[in-house]
Amino acid sequence: MDVTIYHNPACGTSRNTLALIRHHGIEPTIVAYLNNPPSVDGLRQMISDAGLSVRDAIREKGTPHLDMGLDDPGLSDDALLAAMIDTPILINRPFVVTPLGTRLCRPSELVLDILPAAPQGEFRKEDGEQVLDSEGKRVV
Repeated sequence: MDVTIYHNPACGTSRNTLALIRHHGIEPTIVAYLNNPPSVDGLRQMISDAGLSVRDAIREKGTPHLDMGLDDPGLSDDALLAAMIDTPILINRPFVVTPLGTRLCRPSELVLDILPAAPQGEFRKEDGEQVLDSEGKRVV
């Protein structure tokens, strides 16, 4: 299965999402979006495919969001997208794209909605929270 994750290895949610994908036996294409952001059109498409608004896809925590005035309700989607491409830390993460759909995987277990049926076996996040039971069934 062709899976792409827009990944930030410094983010626990992104690491857990990547681990869940690998738990399914899939080695995804990993895009280090902080260094290689998507195009404006690519980002717009991912946001739309995930069923989000552009504002829903902006990361506020730990970013210059407020300093850049991006909370101004008068800013257009084009202006927000340009800011996200120019300052990729503003792109919320991780976005995952599969043939079954696109999701902003916050929380990480949202990736399960766009992956094939889970393999047998338990999965726990880095913090120990159980996501899949011993039969591979979702517990959260």
